[in-house]
Amino acid sequence: MRTGIRAGTAARLALAAVPAVFLALFFAYPVAAITARGLYDGGRWRPERIAAVLTDPDILGVVWFTLWQAAASTALTLLLALPGAYVLARLDFPGRRVLRAAVTVPFVLPTVVVGSAFLALLGRGGLLDQWWGVRLDGGVTAILLAHVFFNYAVVVRIVGGLWAQLDPRQEEAARVLGASRWAAWRTVTLPALVPSVAAAALMVFLFTFTSFGVVQILGGPGYATLEVEIYRQTAQLLDLPTAAVLTLLQFASVAALMAFHSRALRRRRTALGLVDAARTARRPRGAGQRVLLAGVLVQIAVLLLAPLAVLAERSLSGPDGYGLHHYRALGSADAAGGTFTVAPLEAVGNSLAYAATATAVALAVGLPAAVALTLRGPGGRAGRLLRGLDALLMLPLGTSAVTVGFGFLIALDAPPLDLRSSWILVPLAQALVGIPFVVRTLLPVLRAVDTRLREAAAMLGASPPRVWREVDLPLVRRALLAAAGFAFAVSLGEFGATVFIARADAPTLPVAVARLLGRAGEASYGQAMALSTILMLLCAATLLALEGVRTDRSGEL
Repeated sequence: MRTGIRAGTAARLALAAVPAVFLALFFAYPVAAITARGLYDGGRWRPERIAAVLTDPDILGVVWFTLWQAAASTALTLLLALPGAYVLARLDFPGRRVLRAAVTVPFVLPTVVVGSAFLALLGRGGLLDQWWGVRLDGGVTAILLAHVFFNYAVVVRIVGGLWAQLDPRQEEAARVLGASRWAAWRTVTLPALVPSVAAAALMVFLFTFTSFGVVQILGGPGYATLEVEIYRQTAQLLDLPTAAVLTLLQFASVAALMAFHSRALRRRRTALGLVDAARTARRPRGAGQRVLLAGVLVQIAVLLLAPLAVLAERSLSGPDGYGLHHYRALGSADAAGGTFTVAPLEAVGNSLAYAATATAVALAVGLPAAVALTLRGPGGRAGRLLRGLDALLMLPLGTSAVTVGFGFLIALDAPPLDLRSSWILVPLAQALVGIPFVVRTLLPVLRAVDTRLREAAAMLGASPPRVWREVDLPLVRRALLAAAGFAFAVSLGEFGATVFIARADAPTLPVAVARLLGRAGEASYGQAMALSTILMLLCAATLLALEGVRTDRSGEL
């Protein structure tokens, strides 16, 4: 048996080489190349550039805005989403499953579409502007609301997923012993939820700290996060030293956040006496629960569904009333006033092809990584390597996508990796974002497989590949479908890196939307809304399909 286990350990360590090599070539190397180019001059290290950037009052203002808007966005998201997490976790009502899927739609939408939706609702000529003369374009309020819209599902999935599995009999026992409803919740349920709330808060802070598309569209020239400033310094001012310092600063901040996040997740996995989530949801009882349910439904309708509905409404609003004018205009390259060399509608086919390729790459890299990380109890160097791989796999989510995209152009321009003119650059960049979702979707299922099944197969002489084929694969087939769906959805919406490397004759949907929004005129705006609606429908269809193959109830992202 020990021989079989050692063979399995060696096989999993060999599998870990696949994601390690991929991330080294297409993540670490481009990021290091673009950063080094900014901090080295004539082969000499220039530390004074770091001090000059970090003492610049304008840069300090960007850092301060990045921090406080992320903190405010996190607090507001928790305040609004925790009631929704309770309702979707503990109350059973008609349409609950559809509503859970609808709540998750904003999370997989591209940030450029989120920005477009709030622009259609709150911006110049938006619905609120037309009805009541209220405009919030270019303001902090619009940014915060868009961040809540985008991250609402993070709290619902992480906190609600655990809340649904907490045994309600523990709180009921406290009530029997004389505790009030509030005291029972505060002393029994809240301590069990604290780790998941902390994990959700850290994830929301991470996403808002690195916000790009939402701030780029809604913030205007007066507001910029570190990610937006890196884009401005790189693409507009060509100031690589400043961009490199900001990249290192963001990288260090994200690394610290990920360390705290990892600690919160470890606390979350402590024994809590969890039960089947299907047994904890009950019909609303009493006026309080009914009022709470009604309030959450209104909140979701106003905060999450209204921007999407307005986005669709704006796409249908033309100069002669409602119709498909803007959609028909997408078929002509001349309709957008020379913005594209091809018809904007071709971006739909481009995005689908790129996303399909990126999904294949994400599965080819993420599946071996997930299998390698299921190795239990390795000590010494093997354990350290796997822990390092686990952290490395998550870094692309928190690293500047702008830096990655520009790094692709700088680093991958010479043999044997001369890919600057190749179409494969786009799906490679998209796959970097999809890989963490593949790994996090597969890991809970793979870790739930009884190791005795693998050991029994190994004792009977099965090779490691056959053990995987006969034991693991039948149990994780549905998880693979879910992982592919998540990778496809996030690849469709990738914008930060793609905006640098997508060719003018083959734009993706998010890049096409951003270009149309950058042009003045009602025609370009209407076409941007139409493309955003198409992209929203594609992401929503993918997510609804995912809801049918949901494999776990933990809510882990």
